[in-house]
Amino acid sequence: MLTTNDIRTTFLDYFAGTGHQIVPSSSLVPRNDPTLLFTNAGMVQFKNVFTRQETRPYSRATTAQKVVRAGGKHNDLDNVGYTARHHTFFEMMGNFSFGDYFKPEAIELAWTLVTKNFGLPKEKLLVTVYAEDEEAASLWRKIAGLDDSRIIRIPTADNFWRMGDVGPCGPCSEIFYDHGPDVFGGPPGSPDEDGDRFVEIWNLVFMQYFEDPPGTRSPLPSPSIDTGLGLERFAAILQGKRDNYDTDIFQALIHASSELTHQAADGAFKASHRVVADHLRSSAFLIADGVLPAKDGRGYVLRRIMRRAMRHLHMMGTKDPSFHKLLPVLLQQMGQAYPELTHSESLIRETMRGEEERFKAMLDRGLALLTEETDKLPSGAPLPGDVAFRLYDTFGFPLDLTQDALRSSGHTVDVSGFDAAMAVQRERARASWVGSGDTALETIWFEARDKFGSSEFLGYSTRQADGEVQAVVSGNVFVKEASAGDEVAVLLNQTPFYGESGGQVGDTGTLTGKDLQIAITGTQKKAGDLIVHYGTIIKGTLRPGTAVTATVDHERRSAISAHHSATHLLHEALRRILGTHVTQKGSLNGPDRLRFDISQPRPVTAEELAQVEAEVNRLIRENSQVVTRSMTPDEAVAEGAMALFGEKYGDEVRVVSMGASDGSKAAWSVELCGGTHVNRTGDIGLFHITSESGVSAGIRRIEALAGKAAEDFSLANEQRLQQMAGMMKVSVSDAPERLATLLEERRIMEKQISQLQRQLAAGNAVSAGTETVAGVRLAVRNVGDTAPRELKGLAETILKQGETDVVVLISTAGGKGSVVAAVAADKTEELDAVALVKAASIAMGGKGGGGRRDMAQAGGPDADAADAAFEAVRQILSEKN
Repeated sequence: MLTTNDIRTTFLDYFAGTGHQIVPSSSLVPRNDPTLLFTNAGMVQFKNVFTRQETRPYSRATTAQKVVRAGGKHNDLDNVGYTARHHTFFEMMGNFSFGDYFKPEAIELAWTLVTKNFGLPKEKLLVTVYAEDEEAASLWRKIAGLDDSRIIRIPTADNFWRMGDVGPCGPCSEIFYDHGPDVFGGPPGSPDEDGDRFVEIWNLVFMQYFEDPPGTRSPLPSPSIDTGLGLERFAAILQGKRDNYDTDIFQALIHASSELTHQAADGAFKASHRVVADHLRSSAFLIADGVLPAKDGRGYVLRRIMRRAMRHLHMMGTKDPSFHKLLPVLLQQMGQAYPELTHSESLIRETMRGEEERFKAMLDRGLALLTEETDKLPSGAPLPGDVAFRLYDTFGFPLDLTQDALRSSGHTVDVSGFDAAMAVQRERARASWVGSGDTALETIWFEARDKFGSSEFLGYSTRQADGEVQAVVSGNVFVKEASAGDEVAVLLNQTPFYGESGGQVGDTGTLTGKDLQIAITGTQKKAGDLIVHYGTIIKGTLRPGTAVTATVDHERRSAISAHHSATHLLHEALRRILGTHVTQKGSLNGPDRLRFDISQPRPVTAEELAQVEAEVNRLIRENSQVVTRSMTPDEAVAEGAMALFGEKYGDEVRVVSMGASDGSKAAWSVELCGGTHVNRTGDIGLFHITSESGVSAGIRRIEALAGKAAEDFSLANEQRLQQMAGMMKVSVSDAPERLATLLEERRIMEKQISQLQRQLAAGNAVSAGTETVAGVRLAVRNVGDTAPRELKGLAETILKQGETDVVVLISTAGGKGSVVAAVAADKTEELDAVALVKAASIAMGGKGGGGRRDMAQAGGPDADAADAAFEAVRQILSEKN
């Protein structure tokens, strides 16, 4: 028997042998189609190739594409587990031609693979064609030898594919397998086509037209091919099964679920085992592609899937978290084909375990409430919407989980009442929001939040993605369009741009579209969870509904992430070296530096800073993986995570762990953080502390550099050191010793110069003679550039000559006046040096000075007023007598 893995390999190898490039599956989160919640077809990653917005180095390709259909218009969630072929996750095999080959080769390739390589009997196959596509019908007759009874013409849109209202389109042709007359159902197009007898296995899309509104079509210059074969359906046929859940991969998962729960695989819980098996696949693959459980967007869909599986495990009697215990079986079955599962094993496991722990904590209480309320209902009556909302808001029950739990009792949910209760909650949240203080702008963004919902942030896993413009604001009002030169605020449905929050600055970059370019200079969060892009339109016209490609400035984001991750390591290093009293009091993580404020009662010494820096760089060199998990704030703190100052945390938080490869409790740093980070600590590159200073009482600020900024700083310092060594004519290694010698020589020379200046000044002062003012022998002297600190010594030297009663000296060094007055010991009762320097200071524009009656010193800003200062002293002496 061919296994599912064998079938996948055979398919890809077959097309590789016919010149097709094997292209790996793209992410389940589409980067090039903002209208899709998840990748729902194999052609999604090639959409821009088909529309000629992108070129590839190959013209034909083949893929095994991961697909999720559990949200939006492609939502199979409610049917999963209860039918033979509905799944939330499945694999779409396909081959593609980008203007290379067309209908004849596409039909021949498909027919040869199905009938020869896989050996399906021709008599069990039939095909459909679009009623107007006689060319395709003729080719099936010629290539496959099918007569008209097995070529069914479908006149409806079911057999005409469109990419959208405008764009490439074309007729389809499908291959069906006939399970035989003992299975109920009719051929496609018949009243009984929904039966299980005829199963579609492959759809060939002949992309040959371009459609413009209103429905006009023109031939494409290079017709293309897009095909899709559901691997699970095809495996069921090749393995002789009528039910996808009877194939090997599903049976392995169902068997594991049966062993785990001790419930028979085909017993009363048959549907539950199928739900668990299907949802295990979708949950693991979504987490591997960067989706984490959340209250809205893609994360909410993931949470719905996970909690639906977890409820079925609970129904089967599991008491402890069990969903994650099935992961090894999935890795064994699919890990080789999809290595991202293995690479993300720890993240998947921890996310599943944490989500089930949270859910189980509320499940019993929620189910008790549900039972209590349903017991009050008449038979068939719907559950009131406010009760369903209480289950959602208090116990974390998604609406569809409540609907699923009611399935067996025959009750439904009053969905309109649920929506009304949700609207009331949003209004309460809006009323309690503390925003920027700009009421008009806050009102605008809350209107947008109510209309469009939250922004989907894709920036954890990509820095470029397509988005759809939901709103344009210019001049603080919504506008229908804006043109080149206008400054605008733009809201997208999904974006890789990070909105400024948590100390991390917002991203910059570009939004581009057809004949449109917008330079984004900043990104902010508004109304809680809207991501708003601020910038200027460089060219073109911007309108709501416009499709754009959002591209983050990659180099700048990398630098920001390096600084943010370094901040986490810095925080923990400070706590380990200074003490656990250290807590964050503010931060800034930008592209060129980081700033980190901490509670710390004293300055951090140079030795301590060196220890911190060395410890951070040690962690960087270890190059451990940076792991993120999703959990409640209380759970995160219980595991040792630090909540950061000033942050507002919702019901769900991201926990960032560094310093341990598996993200366990043993991680070196564990913090609650919604910012962007490096993948491994080694990506930070280098860390260097540049300064430590006081901000306020008990708060110290550390500024540092990481990555290229640290490298540039170190290089600049090295260049300066080389330059200084060159000026001293020594090597860099000898520079410190040579500098110490020069400084000592300078100290000796300055001392000698000071002594000579004092002798010279003293000699000049004495030789200047003494004047008598009101019977007082007075010596005054302007000693020019003599250092002010030398004045007292000079004054004492002159007094010791015994020829004066008062000495007044003024220095004009540095353009400022400095004055010293000295009074002989036998004159201090009648003369006061403080009064003398005060008068001199005021004359030079100062406010007086201080000292003793025998020696005082003062200053003034006007050195040119020295003569006036001397005259003021003479006036004081005259008035004394």
